[in-house]
Amino acid sequence: MTEHLAQQLVDLFQNRIPPELTVFIISLFPILELRGGLIAAKLLDMDLLRAFIICYIGNMLPVPFILLFIRRIFKFLKNRRFWKKIIEKLEIRSKRKSETVKKYRGWGLLLFVAIPLPGTGGWTGALVAALADMRVRDATLIIAVGVLIAGLIVAGLSYGLPALFHL
Repeated sequence: MTEHLAQQLVDLFQNRIPPELTVFIISLFPILELRGGLIAAKLLDMDLLRAFIICYIGNMLPVPFILLFIRRIFKFLKNRRFWKKIIEKLEIRSKRKSETVKKYRGWGLLLFVAIPLPGTGGWTGALVAALADMRVRDATLIIAVGVLIAGLIVAGLSYGLPALFHL
C-alpha cells in the first residue's frame, strides 16, 4: 500500500515540483511518513543521504505539534457531528496501543515507532504518546530515535543494504 501511494504521489508531482520537495511532502503525510518518502526518493533516483535527511525532517516536523495539540484538537472535533465517531475510533485504537506503551514506557514507544509496519511510525507514535500522557520532550526524543531506526530499515530495503554503509 505504501509503495502504491508513494508511486501515485511521485506521478502526480513529477516534473511539477523538485524531487526534494516531493519527497519532503510525502514524508509529512500520515501513513506514508519517512517510509513512503524513501520509496519515492528511490523512484526519483535521489541520492540516499540527501533523501534520508529530507525524509527524516519531513517525518519529524509534525511530531511535536501532535504531542502538544492532539488532545485539544480531538476535544474540539468530538463536538462536531461529522468527526465525533472518527475521533472516538481513533482514540480507542490509540488507547489500546498506548496500554503497551504505558507498560514498557520508552521502550514500548521506541519499538512501536521503529518497526516499519502499517499503522506505526512517528504520527501514530506521537498520538499514542500523547494519549499515554508521556512528557513531550521524552516522547519526541524516543520517536526521533524510532524514526531513525525505521528509516535505516526502509533505506536498506529500498536502496539495498550496501547503500547504508555509504551514508
